[in-house]
Amino acid sequence: MNHAALQNFLIRLFERHDVELQPDEDWLITDDDFPAIRASWHEGKAGEPGRLDIDVALSEERCIEESFAGSGEGEAACQDALNRFVQSDFYVLLAACWYVTDDRKMRLASWDIGVRSWDVFIGPASVQGADIAAPEMAGVLADAMKNESLTAEAHWVRIFYRRGDDGAVDVETLLDNAPWPAGDRAMLSLTWPVAEQAYRVRAFVVLDIRDY
Repeated sequence: MNHAALQNFLIRLFERHDVELQPDEDWLITDDDFPAIRASWHEGKAGEPGRLDIDVALSEERCIEESFAGSGEGEAACQDALNRFVQSDFYVLLAACWYVTDDRKMRLASWDIGVRSWDVFIGPASVQGADIAAPEMAGVLADAMKNESLTAEAHWVRIFYRRGDDGAVDVETLLDNAPWPAGDRAMLSLTWPVAEQAYRVRAFVVLDIRDY
């Protein structure tokens, strides 16, 4: 899927939620200001999945960077990755960055961390592979956050958990795009389902300082 088709997909997606985006070179912007979003697709090679990169610029200095694998070939692979983006991240970003909330697609919470209160936008756990239910992650994630010195601005967490059919486990937790060992330990402290099939779980959370 080329760049123009990706932009059109995002424009239509946001239009369905009454958000108008305008093209500005590679980006789609809101009222000539931030936030801005862009997407790029990278075809897979030698049978490997393709990769969809989604960037959301919050300011000149801060940008949410997310990637999604796409199974299949050509446009079908890109559409698969776009579907994963919509399922996992889109409604969280829509609420946290564009202030349009659909509580059928995500959860809202309030966390007290340090001397500040935070609005927390929690996306669904997206599961591929085995038919399992992911454990509740919010509690251990909130506890891990209480040990962080968070600046008074938005922060985001991406969680990826993989369990192979041999029982081998791989966890990657990112805080503001960077590896977060405390988040890895929090995820490993949970009781994850055992399944005969391999499975992968992805989740996305954004915290924003509460305005009074």
